[in-house]
This record gives sequence, C-alpha cells and structure tokens, in this order.
Amino acid sequence: MPLDLPDFPWNHLAPARRVAESHADGLVDLSVGSPVDPTPALIRAALAEATDAHSYPQVIGTPAVREAICAWYADRHGVRLDVTQVLPTIGSKEFIAGLALWLGIGADDTVVVPEVAYPTYALGAALVGARVIAADDPRAWPEGTKLIWLNSPGNPDGRVLPLDALRAAVVRARELGALIVGDECYAELGWSAAFDTAPTPTILDPRVIGDSAAGVLNVYSLSKQSNLAGYRAAFAAGDRSVLAEVLEVRKHAGLMLPAPVQQAMAVALADHEHVLAQKGVYAARRSALLDALQVAGFRIDHSHAGLYLWATRDEDCWQTVDALAELGILVAPGSFYGDAGSRHVRVALTATDERVAAAAARLRRLGAANSR
Repeated sequence: MPLDLPDFPWNHLAPARRVAESHADGLVDLSVGSPVDPTPALIRAALAEATDAHSYPQVIGTPAVREAICAWYADRHGVRLDVTQVLPTIGSKEFIAGLALWLGIGADDTVVVPEVAYPTYALGAALVGARVIAADDPRAWPEGTKLIWLNSPGNPDGRVLPLDALRAAVVRARELGALIVGDECYAELGWSAAFDTAPTPTILDPRVIGDSAAGVLNVYSLSKQSNLAGYRAAFAAGDRSVLAEVLEVRKHAGLMLPAPVQQAMAVALADHEHVLAQKGVYAARRSALLDALQVAGFRIDHSHAGLYLWATRDEDCWQTVDALAELGILVAPGSFYGDAGSRHVRVALTATDERVAAAAARLRRLGAANSR
C-alpha cells in the first residue's frame, strides 16, 4: 500500500519558475536555501586527506567527530556534553524525517510542529500515520503527544525563541512525557546585536533544561554555517538514552556518515573563522535585499536570524510569487510552510552577489514605479 504523503511542494512552483526564467536579464532564484559559495579550503583539504576510507564508517561516529561536537557545544553555547550524548547524522533532514519511525510513534500518537514550519516535521509524522498538531503555544499541546518539534531560528520566518520560551516548552513536554527536539541549524546566523558574537539560544542550555537533558534533543547542521550542504554533515545531541535507541536502529539500517565527511566535519567544527567570514557575506546580501524589498512596498516580519527574509504585501502569497516572477525573481510561497504563512513569501539570501544585486535593482525600480 503506498504511503499517504503530502504533495512535494516545490512541484507547484514550476509555472512561476518558467515565467521568471523568461526575464530578459535572467532568473534570480531566491526560492531555495542552498549555499552558492565555496566550501572553505581547510574543510575540503580535510576531506581529501581522509579519502582512503576502505573500511565501513562507524554509525556512532569516530571519537574525533564526537569529541569535536562536544567541544563545539562547549565553545559556542557553554553546554557541557559527553560523547554518549552526540550522534552524527547524514544531514539533518533524514534525521527529522525518520525520528518518529525510529522511536515507534504510530497512528494513535500526536506530533506537534510549529504553526509556520519546515515541511519535513509533518512528513515524519505522515510516514508513521501520526496526527499532526500545528501549535506554538505549549498550553495547546494535547495529552497523547509523543514528539514536539521546535525550530529556532525558524525556517522560513527567522523567528528566534528566547530562553524563557524554550524553558516553557521543555516544561510542558516533560509534563506530557513527550520528546522535544530543537532544530537549530541557523544558530550561527543571527542578525541582531545580541548575536554578533554568540549563536542564538539552544534548547540544551542548562537554563532551559536544568541539570538533565532527559527528554530533550537538539539537531544541528553544518550546511548553512560552513557551506556543507553537499557533504550532508549534521548531528543530534542531548538525551543519551534516546540517542542510544536511535543508534541501534541506524546500525540495522546502515545509516552511517561517510568517514571522510566525519573528518571534514571535525575540522569544520573546530574553526570559527570561516563561519564568521561566511556570515559577513550573507549579512551584505541580506542588507541589500531587505532595503530593496522595503522600497518595493514589502514588510519584513521576524527574520532575526537565518538565511531568509519573511516578506509580505498583505496579499495571498501566490499573488506575490507571480508578481515577483514577472521581475525574474523566484521566491517560495509561505503556504509551503503551513496555513499561517499564506500571506508571506520566503526570500532566500543564497544567491551570488551579482544575482542579489540584480534582484535588488529590479525591486527598487518596482518601488520607484509604484511611487509615481
């Protein structure tokens, strides 16, 4: 029997893409958050040095990569973990999609996702037939909830949850006996002064969870901070008993991160300079697009961190998608991320400087025309 899965949302963007591609000055694709900048040389060198990978890699991860993950948490978040509390994953998306299945969640259970959310949280629930509730307020999370997803910084809206909100979520999850998972893959890309030298708050902060990570996991990816989307380098951390359960399933399924990628990941986590350099590149692109969108009549909501601007003209998101496609600019409709996003579009910062400048110029011309 085929799985009852939602339509793949990006298929619906094809008509707008065709329109945008016909623009005389070419397409500016701001619809997908896939890095366009080079992978840093020190990471590529680490990968190359580890290519004699004749043996099967360790599902649990090499000692080097597990120690590097623990050191990264200590250095960037002030969180102390041991190697039994971390697990490398083949990107974060496969972990998000598979977690409900691996934990034995089923049709009688509930999975909670954010009201505006990355679609893979709901996909993971669909794979096991679980009920999905979209609710940001912990007081709305019902009995029978087994898994709760938080996303901060949020994709698509760039919303950042402060420590008190994370703490309230963890308290409610523990009351329900549910596992709560914070997806934080944009944590190093905060845009307010508070995040100039520090990442955004983590769910594993002791001020959130107390002296125990019981019932709490964190998921992180190097795709964004280090331009490693093609490496599929990510990890989960937190409750060691949950990770041990997941590890056993992953051993059976052969879900192992390639050994050269594990070595590259360890090197990437130990170097923060390349992260700061890439953040500077994104900051310049963000500034150009933010200003141009506002000139063109858009309001930018949230967008305090991450690789997107959450933009609206207070109209149906598909109307905005079509209007921008006429300018040769392709963006993602907010409805891809739930009904609560139906009047916004997601504008990615992941285009080259030249294409971002082209988009900004087109938006400014639109603004000038509208002001006449």
